[in-house]
Amino acid sequence: QVPLVESGGGSVQAGDSLRLACAPATQSTFSNDAVGWFRQAPGKERDFVAAIDWSGSVTYYADSVKGRFLISRDNGKNLVYLQMNSLKPEDTAVYYCAVKAEGGNYIYPGTYVYWGQGTQVIVSS
Repeated sequence: QVPLVESGGGSVQAGDSLRLACAPATQSTFSNDAVGWFRQAPGKERDFVAAIDWSGSVTYYADSVKGRFLISRDNGKNLVYLQMNSLKPEDTAVYYCAVKAEGGNYIYPGTYVYWGQGTQVIVSS
């Protein structure tokens, strides 16, 4: 599997914003692939956050982040972003990006074949 690299995490106050970025760790590109973001809080399952199709024309969001988070991509730069606004303490988690396999449901981690190591997001009250 080809690894990915996430960046942009950090510690912020509630109401602040962060922008995460995802890129291939190799010379390969994911410009023709769908990409998703997942997060995992301590002691909890890895949950779906958002996904975007290969062109950027179709997006999906978990109900918990709709209206606050925006997923986008710049295929020319070989990057996928997760803009996180109005952050809440319950958004605290390690955030992972992943490349989706052909077919399957966007919300299930098992649908994705390449993963990054994650970037930590901590939101304080």
